[in-house]
Amino acid sequence: MRVITRDNGAGLSRDLRLIGDVLRHGHEVATVGLGNSRLRNRLAQWRLCLATRLAGPVDAQLSVERIYEPVLATARSNLLMPNPEWFRPSWTALLPRFDRVLCKSRHAVEIFQRLGCATTYTGFTSADRLDRAVPRERAFFHLAGRSSAKGTQVVLEAWRRHPEWPRLTVVQCARKARLRVSAANVDHRVGHLDDDELRRLQNAHRFHLCPSEAEGYGHYIAEAMSVEAVVITTDAAPMNELVGPECGLLLPCRPGERLGLDVRHHVDVEAVEAAVMQVLAMDEAACARLGEAARARFLENDRAFRMRLQAVFAAQPRVRHGGRPGVADAIIAWRRPASPSLPPPDR
Repeated sequence: MRVITRDNGAGLSRDLRLIGDVLRHGHEVATVGLGNSRLRNRLAQWRLCLATRLAGPVDAQLSVERIYEPVLATARSNLLMPNPEWFRPSWTALLPRFDRVLCKSRHAVEIFQRLGCATTYTGFTSADRLDRAVPRERAFFHLAGRSSAKGTQVVLEAWRRHPEWPRLTVVQCARKARLRVSAANVDHRVGHLDDDELRRLQNAHRFHLCPSEAEGYGHYIAEAMSVEAVVITTDAAPMNELVGPECGLLLPCRPGERLGLDVRHHVDVEAVEAAVMQVLAMDEAACARLGEAARARFLENDRAFRMRLQAVFAAQPRVRHGGRPGVADAIIAWRRPASPSLPPPDR
């Protein structure tokens, strides 16, 4: 069995490792991560095609988010796990070549069923980031990472209007930081942040602001739930599939421009202001109840995803790469060198 996607050093790289780890309970799995170089990617795909000619196709191949057309012929069965907001129009014509589309959200099920695809809802999961040793503060955290669809500017504008509010910590990639805020109650961390420090920040903040405009799944929302934070996110799919009123706060929004197969959902500054004032009025017991409910949902989603994904592949035999172990794994050599800590991910 093979899992293939882009190795972007962020969300997709984590998805690749996570899916591979889940599927290795019962299958031999090769995870293939392609980089940014077109030439190296073409060579890597050519090597997969050559390996197929020499040793035969793998039984099943799961393409995560991206579709690499040349390698579809290297598997007897092709499955796709897409992120609708990053789905390219040119890929629509390739959908009939997939036996099934595995969907991280109910929202994605609706989108791909409308395109005539056979779909299976699997859900998804994220890393469990809880560290109870970290003291919790009644402060706010926003993880923008590398994404331009996290509603970061709305969050920063809300804090610009309210110098009396508690501290807001924003973690953002330098390339995406259009507006750098200098305020006494804003800690705007722009640039590389090692994973240990990121995890400490996630656990140190009671409130996590996640007003996403669009998500394929919502890693930074799920990770906020895992640390028992009070999560504030957008009242639109798939964000409101993760967080309901029983385990967080939902921000009213309005639909905007298209993004891939989805649309952006915009949250107004006034909605952020109202939510912040609401959570600041909560006592610690109420905050703890929301946080505990959020973590309970995270754990249930994680358990259910692992079971559903295993069930999809339960009928697949163990794959031996055509009797030549390691043929597909050799493509990993085309990936960037492993780093002990990754930059804030595009979550």
